[in-house]
Parts: sequence; C-alpha cells; structure tokens
Amino acid sequence: MRNTEISDTELITQFLTGDESGLEKLILRHQRKIFTSILLLVKDKELAEDIFQETFIKVINTLRSGNYHEEGKFLPWVIRIGHNLVIDYFRKQKRMPMVRDTDEFSVMDSLKLTDDNIEDKLIITQIHKEVRQLIEYLPLDQREVVIMRHYANMSFKDIAECTNVSINTSLGRMRYALINLRKLIEEKQLVLVK
Repeated sequence: MRNTEISDTELITQFLTGDESGLEKLILRHQRKIFTSILLLVKDKELAEDIFQETFIKVINTLRSGNYHEEGKFLPWVIRIGHNLVIDYFRKQKRMPMVRDTDEFSVMDSLKLTDDNIEDKLIITQIHKEVRQLIEYLPLDQREVVIMRHYANMSFKDIAECTNVSINTSLGRMRYALINLRKLIEEKQLVLVK
C-alpha cells in the first residue's frame, strides 16, 4: 500500500501504537502546506522553521496525551496550531510582522505550471511574484485568509475556526482582501494576464 492511500487517521493510529513512521509520513505529507502557511505570516525562513518544529512538538504532545479528537481534519488542526504559535510569537515580541521583499522562498514554487513554453512560464512566474508582493500589503487579518485559502487550501469553515471568527467574518475578510488587491493592482498599474 502506498503512503498516499493510508489516511491521516490510520497514520495517527500507527504512531500512537508505537510505529514512529506514522508520524514521519504525516509530516512528509503535510509539511509544505504547514510550513508555507507559517512562512507567509512571519516572513522569515529561520523563524518559520522554528515555529514549524514547535508546531509538531505540540502535535506530538497532544497526540500522546490523548487530547486529539479525530474529526478527519488533521491538516486544518495542525495549521491552526501553527497559526496560534505565530500569534503567540508576535504577542511576545509586541510587534506585527514587517512587510519586506524577499526572494528566499516563493509560495508560487509549489504551484505547477501547465504550459511547457519557457516564455509562458517566465510570465506566469513574474505574475505570481507580483501578486505575492501585493498580498504582503494587505492588513494581517486579510492576508491570513488569503494565505490559508489559496496556499493552504483551507475551507472558509476551517479558516473561521483557526482564526476564532465566524464564517461570515472570514468570507468578509476575503472579500475585502480581493477589493484591496484590485486597488493595489490599479495603483501599481500591473497587468496580470498574459
């Protein structure tokens, strides 16, 4: 049986019954989405790595203590833990994340380009880079919703639970984020279609 055919629930059970490979497979399966969701919030690769590790320490402790209640939502649960750790970090620092231009990591690297034409790939890469930079200008609550929805593929229900707001509030934040992105595109006179 391939790893992708084993459910998260089965992997958790493997881990809890002493098979450490269950946890390793869970981490490998979800690490990109979890790490990306943290990195997009903190904008610092080393800090994101630290919070990612802290997230999984918390996951392991919760699983071992028997406090995890399986509802088929392992990934949103872990992303919520990471999100809460990011908030805790900034509360301790008494500051919000700074918007800075970095080429260390591109979220768009995780997206597959469907056209083999090099010119098209370059254009799409440039568009993704510009959109990513515009997202950083959004207020934190709007930026979080965009990141969770588009880069972590979370439902609005999961986003609402993760950010401790109603579904309507998370939908509203997405709506305002899109309005603000359109304004930014117009202000910067960007053309985002090829």
